[in-house]
Amino acid sequence: MSTIPAGTYVIDPSHTEIGFSVRHAGISKVRGKFLGFSGTITVGENLADSSVNVTIEAASVDTGDANRDGHLRSPDFWDAENKPEWTFVSRAVSGTEEDLTVTGDLTINGVTRQVELQAEFNGAATDPFGNERIGFSGQTVINRKDFDLTWNAALETGGVLVGEKVTITLEVEATADAGEAAESAEAETNA
Repeated sequence: MSTIPAGTYVIDPSHTEIGFSVRHAGISKVRGKFLGFSGTITVGENLADSSVNVTIEAASVDTGDANRDGHLRSPDFWDAENKPEWTFVSRAVSGTEEDLTVTGDLTINGVTRQVELQAEFNGAATDPFGNERIGFSGQTVINRKDFDLTWNAALETGGVLVGEKVTITLEVEATADAGEAAESAEAETNA
């Protein structure tokens, strides 16, 4: 049985970061994040009964460089105008709270691949406003070519400008769904 409080939680965008990093010119890494996303985490009485569902706005990318962000939004990369949303829908949750594996379907650029996200439960708390919160950290590594993201440029010194492996990192905070909490309280009152 899990000590993660069971229920449905809504991801809090102001306390969550969905980030990524990719090797640039073979010598350093460029990092970025997404500013627009939404999702829910449903925690079952048993971890295996849990699920995650997230939607990311592809155009909300922020790498700290407007020109690079524009290029990423273009058809060279993920064509955000015609493929505006990325999604992650879990298929299975396994492991322990300290070592969770969330297996699911990740859709980027209109291409869906199964990925495994390694995650850790960071705890639960009630904030000063009475909101029940849970937190998780997570990471996965994907090959961008698996999602038809193949643009690149050759370097004079050999190699290419953009690496194939992309590390996706998550720091997630979510609040208990107020509607579900109210329904649960009402059910207990009527019982």
